[in-house]
Amino acid sequence: MSSTTVNDNDEAFQSTFFQHIEQNTPLYISRLAEAVAIKSVSCDLPSYLPEINKMMDWTEAWITRLGGTSSLLPNPNATKEKPLPPILLGEFRASVDAERKKTLCVYGHLDVQPAEMEDGWLSDPFVLTERDEKLFGRGSTDDKGPALSWLWVVEAHQKLGVDLPMNIKLLYEGMEESGSEGMFEAIAQLSKPSEFLNDVDFFCISDNYWLGKNTPCLTYGLRGLAFFEVTVKCAEQDLHSGVLGGSVHEAMNDMVKLLSTLVESGTGKICIDGIMDDVRTVTKEEEDLYTDIDFDLEEFKHETRVKTVSDSLLKKDKMSLLMGRWRFPSLSIHGIVGADASKTCISAHCTGKFSIRLVPDQDPEKVKKVVTAHLEKEFAKLNSPNKMSVILSHGAKAWLSNPTHPNYEAGARATERVYGRRPDFTREGGSIPITSFIEDATQMNVLLLPVGASDDMAHSQNEKYNKSNLVNGIKVLGLYIHELSKVKGPKPSSCRCEPLTEEELMIPGAFMKGFRCKCEI
Repeated sequence: MSSTTVNDNDEAFQSTFFQHIEQNTPLYISRLAEAVAIKSVSCDLPSYLPEINKMMDWTEAWITRLGGTSSLLPNPNATKEKPLPPILLGEFRASVDAERKKTLCVYGHLDVQPAEMEDGWLSDPFVLTERDEKLFGRGSTDDKGPALSWLWVVEAHQKLGVDLPMNIKLLYEGMEESGSEGMFEAIAQLSKPSEFLNDVDFFCISDNYWLGKNTPCLTYGLRGLAFFEVTVKCAEQDLHSGVLGGSVHEAMNDMVKLLSTLVESGTGKICIDGIMDDVRTVTKEEEDLYTDIDFDLEEFKHETRVKTVSDSLLKKDKMSLLMGRWRFPSLSIHGIVGADASKTCISAHCTGKFSIRLVPDQDPEKVKKVVTAHLEKEFAKLNSPNKMSVILSHGAKAWLSNPTHPNYEAGARATERVYGRRPDFTREGGSIPITSFIEDATQMNVLLLPVGASDDMAHSQNEKYNKSNLVNGIKVLGLYIHELSKVKGPKPSSCRCEPLTEEELMIPGAFMKGFRCKCEI
């Protein structure tokens, strides 16, 4: 696939589009304030389900107001005993040649994390408050601000009398902050022939953040997750430590020793045999992607609040540290659950919780086997008569895209037109399971296009969205669809062929002409 360069019409549209966005910034802020005021907290459905539904209705009303079509899909996992919020489907079709034009689908979520003033907020978390050119409020950056920006992109085109260069579909949920319950089942159904997602050619998600505060980026990789619980049991009930201490084999002692065998504290090296077997070798081409990334280790110490404590990081150079965050697996111990620590008792059983962030080619089930084997070996060394068990409570594979894909190139060109520089191409250490699931279900490329800064404090106290990021985010998304519309060739969704076999690649001319699937032969 190839693309054209910016022409005079592009420049003319860019100028008027930018001016329109800047003039309407107060309007966008007031609308975001309306959305933030809706307490769509998904972790407490008995209390907040009506608010999540209200947020869905509010957004659907805007889609209808702007001339789009919409529907609220009942959550496939909802029951009478456990009602769940619906999934919002919206669509804006180009006025001219809609059938010929390609289709972009945008995923976002309209639910938020809980927030209370007593948590440490400086202002009411559900009243959007401006301080120092920053917009503070729960959901301002995660994910109401970015998700709703697509509506203002559509509106701007209408106000300026410019047809959409491609069709836009919206896929918004209200349970992302609580595991996206029902969303995976919905996507699987919606990806079937003739369903809502079957004609989508590209996907875009803006639900992550820049690496730093100032430099935009595009994200092409996410680590997966394997979350473990190891339990040691020594008795049928908790025991008095004064009466029975020194006479029984205590579960907590075994647990502390087991957890200490998992990872080296000074280096972060995972001490589990076989854990690195499927990790890919770093290539020169991959190293080159890290060279120009805007990242400062000293500033990172301040951001992570370790500067005044340890003043130290596990790695001493930029590339090694970023690869440690994104490129290689890491193991974190999260805590031990047992008896109330304020009571002087011996826990009858205790559970240690830890997770391993996975990278491409690591399979959670295979990781489970090597982790279980390691813990069983180390437990045997203790010669303890207690009982130990291990479970993998949650597993998700890593996701890795191609930063040279036309979808990414379109995002990069749009970003450069707004910010005057190419974005950094980054990976992230966290997991967004919906990303890989969408790609697997539809076989279409997913672009992670973050518009928020690294210090937006999503999920934390005083979450904020910079005014400049709100304005420039709308600009980037608007230009992105124009750049993406320039991608040549047939609609990607029109071809569902499997990649060519080695025998088919031997067809005369196949390799030289770059055939990618059977329908091109």
